[in-house]
Amino acid sequence: MSDHTAVRANTLAWAASHLAAGERIVRADVLLGGITAEMRRLTIGSLNGDTRTLVLRSYVGVGNANHALTREAAALTMLAATEVTAPELVGVDPLAAECEYPSLLMTHLPGRAVLEDKGVEARIPLLARELVAIHAIQPIEQPPIYETLTTADTVVTPPGVNAQAWSAAIEIIRRSAPSYEGRYLHRDFQPGNVLFGGPITALTGVADWASPCWGPADLDVAHCATNLAVLHSAAWGLQFVSAYEAAGGTLAAGPAERQYWLVRDALALSEDIDLISQAWRAAGRPDLTTRAAERRLDAYLTTLLNAT
Repeated sequence: MSDHTAVRANTLAWAASHLAAGERIVRADVLLGGITAEMRRLTIGSLNGDTRTLVLRSYVGVGNANHALTREAAALTMLAATEVTAPELVGVDPLAAECEYPSLLMTHLPGRAVLEDKGVEARIPLLARELVAIHAIQPIEQPPIYETLTTADTVVTPPGVNAQAWSAAIEIIRRSAPSYEGRYLHRDFQPGNVLFGGPITALTGVADWASPCWGPADLDVAHCATNLAVLHSAAWGLQFVSAYEAAGGTLAAGPAERQYWLVRDALALSEDIDLISQAWRAAGRPDLTTRAAERRLDAYLTTLLNAT
């Protein structure tokens, strides 16, 4: 899908200023799946006919864009010295001093996000190992402490769900958060932000580093588990938790503590499930209507409450 004209001229000029001598932008295509930012794949041509690709992320009408882009730029710079495969930072204009909107330019990772059911069993151990590697990062400067994405008073209970289960889950997150050993968190580690290439069993990188923070490993694990549960089934969400530990990751010791983080993230998805399911449909999962996603989230939440 070519969408060159959708990128404003001043933004294209800013991106072009970061290219090598003799290079120019020859094409801009929409990248599907983004929720909070507009994403474009820029094809860069050189005088000898070779091409390479970059990714342009622009925040249009989004609050705290400056904050998000500054954090992402710092994360990409730090990750370049780690074993975690992430895009390389090319340029950033967090205040839109030169671009139409706050923007960040980075290298393009090979591969694609894989959301279909086929092959999920093989992908889960790879996702788990990659998240363990992320949590092992020891940043020179600790990122901000995590922020909760929902509260007991903002949870959106979908129609037709197990009302008793949802009420019990809401009461769980009214409690104070358990103590934890801090880790470096991606904060949006889920199948939509992990790329696979060639055979689906080859993980090629992790994208979307706009929200790194410091907090419990359980929080990242719970987020990926929730997404897997809604994309595939509750069983695959729980399988990811087991795979994380099998890969060497450490979670909260007590069942009640683990349940707290898992339930909290499941409830958080309820507030944006319409927007998230819309992005999934655009990325190749037409079966995941909002109602279908709500039913799977309900089944997962009920499973979490029955597991202890």
